[in-house]
Amino acid sequence: MLRDPVSRYLSDWKHVQRGATWKTSLHMCDGRSPTPDELPTCYPGDDWSGVSLREFMDCTYNLANNRQVRMLADLSLVGCYNLTFMNESERNAILLQSAKSNLKNMAFFGLTEFQRKTQFLFERTFNLQFISPFTQFNITRASNVEINEGARRRIEELNFLDVQLYEYAKDLFQQRYHRTKQLQRQRDRQRRRGERRLQRDHRGHRGPKQEGSPEAAVTEDYNSQVVRW
Repeated sequence: MLRDPVSRYLSDWKHVQRGATWKTSLHMCDGRSPTPDELPTCYPGDDWSGVSLREFMDCTYNLANNRQVRMLADLSLVGCYNLTFMNESERNAILLQSAKSNLKNMAFFGLTEFQRKTQFLFERTFNLQFISPFTQFNITRASNVEINEGARRRIEELNFLDVQLYEYAKDLFQQRYHRTKQLQRQRDRQRRRGERRLQRDHRGHRGPKQEGSPEAAVTEDYNSQVVRW
């Protein structure tokens, strides 16, 4: 599941502000965890409770920055968390391309902002049916955060790779959705044609009715309407 980068970042901040941490995450890459020099922490204590948005944005080692690209990309291509492995622009380009490629090769992915379409694609991809429809919650912790335009631009700058990935993901998602809808309409048309053929074959095997028979008139009129429907 991918999410709008600004909303995801704000949600990440609120989560951390409440005391959440990822201390147990090993961040394994190429068989090892990063060293403290490769991945410094943003806070000295047990957690980052009460962190302000500005403090959250000011930490250059914050893993909330471009989190979606980092989690989708193959980090071994860029030396994992070793930022001296290559220059920053080359690293960013490789990470973004890797994330796009991995996303494209997935049989399914969804977008938080499109719950019903996500459900439709999941059900058609895996031939499964959920017992109830997905619900689109537009009121979230992130949506309740009021930020000015300057803060929004700053978040977009910090997550510029995620912004590009999300634009790509939305386009790919819509392509898959419309293609799947088109295939479903084709299958529905084929099914209806098959049903009409069965109805015609059934009428043909019943044999002729006597002219003027009320039963014959009603049956023929009903069947002709079914074909039109």
